Amino acid sequence: MLVLSSLSSRKTRVALAFLGSIALGCATVAAAPAPLTFAVHQGRFFNAFFRQGPVAGDLVLRSGPHPRLLFAFPAGDSGVGVWFARTPHWASWHLIGALHPARGRDRRGRRLYGLSAVVQLTGNPAVQVHRAVLSSIRVLRNYNSRGKLPSIVETAPHVRGQTITWARQRLDGAVSYRLSLHVLRGHLRGTRIVADRRGVIRLAVTGLTGEPPLTPLSGRQLLRHPHAGSAAARDTLTFLAYRQKFLAGSWRFDTYFGRDTLMSLRLLMPALTCGAIDDALDSVLERLSPHGQVAHEEDIGEEAVLWNLRHRGVRSAAPHYTYLMIDENYMLAPDAAAWLLSPRERLRAAAYLASAVGGPKERHGTRGAALVKNLQFVLRSAAPFAHDPVLGHLIGLKPGEPVGDWRDSTDGLGGGHYPYDVNAALVPAALEAIARLYASGLLAPYLPAADRELFARASQMAHVWGKDAPRLFNVTVSHAQAVRDVVRYAAAQRVPARAALAALGSAPVRFPALSLDIGGQAVPVMQSDVGYLLLFGKPAPRALEHLVKTLLRPFPAGLMTGAGMVVANAVFASPALQREFTRHAYQGAVVWSWQQALFAAGLARQLRRTDLPVSVRSSLQAAQRTLWRAIEATRSMANTELWSWTYSDGRYHIRPFGSESSDATEADAAQLWSTVYLAVKPPPGLLHPSGTGRRTRP
Repeated sequence: MLVLSSLSSRKTRVALAFLGSIALGCATVAAAPAPLTFAVHQGRFFNAFFRQGPVAGDLVLRSGPHPRLLFAFPAGDSGVGVWFARTPHWASWHLIGALHPARGRDRRGRRLYGLSAVVQLTGNPAVQVHRAVLSSIRVLRNYNSRGKLPSIVETAPHVRGQTITWARQRLDGAVSYRLSLHVLRGHLRGTRIVADRRGVIRLAVTGLTGEPPLTPLSGRQLLRHPHAGSAAARDTLTFLAYRQKFLAGSWRFDTYFGRDTLMSLRLLMPALTCGAIDDALDSVLERLSPHGQVAHEEDIGEEAVLWNLRHRGVRSAAPHYTYLMIDENYMLAPDAAAWLLSPRERLRAAAYLASAVGGPKERHGTRGAALVKNLQFVLRSAAPFAHDPVLGHLIGLKPGEPVGDWRDSTDGLGGGHYPYDVNAALVPAALEAIARLYASGLLAPYLPAADRELFARASQMAHVWGKDAPRLFNVTVSHAQAVRDVVRYAAAQRVPARAALAALGSAPVRFPALSLDIGGQAVPVMQSDVGYLLLFGKPAPRALEHLVKTLLRPFPAGLMTGAGMVVANAVFASPALQREFTRHAYQGAVVWSWQQALFAAGLARQLRRTDLPVSVRSSLQAAQRTLWRAIEATRSMANTELWSWTYSDGRYHIRPFGSESSDATEADAAQLWSTVYLAVKPPPGLLHPSGTGRRTRP
């Protein structure tokens, strides 16, 4: 088990002064006001975060039979880490004291920024360094998951006395990386570290990067009410927020991701300052393709150098952007409409659109022109289905790509080609947003005359998509078959079936498929992406009631477990599909914090409608209570990426994702779209209607 410990010896205190000097010219950074520090401990993973001035980083310690230590830096999406060989016993990390900012210079006198700490490893008489990796976080991430490393970034250790150091220049020679381990307790013998007589290994560790620091956002620059809401959520969001971009998550996604930015922005908008919203939108507009597609991810730092070497034969760090996803193309318009047409922004919206995006207007154009490029792409891609609403005119995955929406693991769509979320919710939402923007007149200065007729049809196109696309995804399971499936699946998952069977009633089960395959066959997996429809659409009241009640049934009849709302339930699918959507799959029967928030925000929006019958409103309010009780019961995990569960002693238990070797990967301790509870909140009195202020037990 990994724990925080206090400084307990003179040797350790001396080590703190020594930390920065491990690297050439390295010294502890001078004190600066209000450093951001916090820690997250989940199962075998421990993350300690620090941000102050030009220093921002995340120390990640992994306990277990395969111990690991790494530093992740938002600057250049860079990192340095060391993996140790398998140990015979469980190896436990301890952080002694706190993280310290460090800086120095490389052999060419260039600045380095990073972190230093004292850490302790117990449980084994010795550990053997297996490999150190200093590069882009993407390189570290791929090595961690696949064990593969480009030979050109291999770094040899340098051992001197009780210190082992790795240092290298980026492949283009522009910046450097450095990682040092100095043995305080125990002994260094080559690259093997032997514990002292008490079985303790204590190290002073320093990680440094030469990548250019980002410009942090914090306090009143970031949040309208900088002291409101959960302190943990504020800390997480602050660590991930910069003028240049909002980071998707740490440690594995320490840079821009289009979908994460847009979805987080949509839900966080009420809590963010005008400047922070502008910054987030700008980061998307700056990275649009020439045809208006939203960039999914960026290759920067050494990952950009590697890409340019592979594809252009040059050692250049010019950024490269990927456009393989389809969902984020339809997220920009709803965000833009929600912001530009809001009371907070309406008076300055025209000036915002007229200003330059990402540099001089002559070179990069205006924000308005960039936005219109995306809106043109949306309209042209949606036009065929609006004219003839048949399967082949839906928005499918790009040729040769097995992924396309947020369920972007290869198996996330169950082999489907047409995702439900894109076609049933996001395309209609984008078209409706375009219609509102067009009617506002804000787009007029940037709209080619030849496209005005197309833009004028946006509302009618939205109507066709909203009416005809969702019905293609309908799945119906007879009541008798549903009962058999629930009993069988509950037994396989070793969870109780009684509550699930009672919730089935006597009618057939109807729900929207996760996706459709290339021939239009439904992938019959229940899924949480209906939250998009709730947030953006307007289903008929009775259909809305049925949809929500069906999905919020107890697992395995629905998505609700005692550990939260799972994002996929393959109870009615084939055994082969069920094997792809387990508690160990990245988008399987696991809980994603932001998906619960999406569903909660969608329910709140639907309850603001004025056309709901009393019975439907009452049913939705009951569903809202059920969901919020689950959210409150999982608050300890709220800012993380995802989690799994176990069932024992008559109840569900939260299990950190990545804590078992059979899990597909590990979860990020800090995730951007999981901070949205700063804006997504339960209605007053929902959880404690008595007014006592006490939470209702889940």
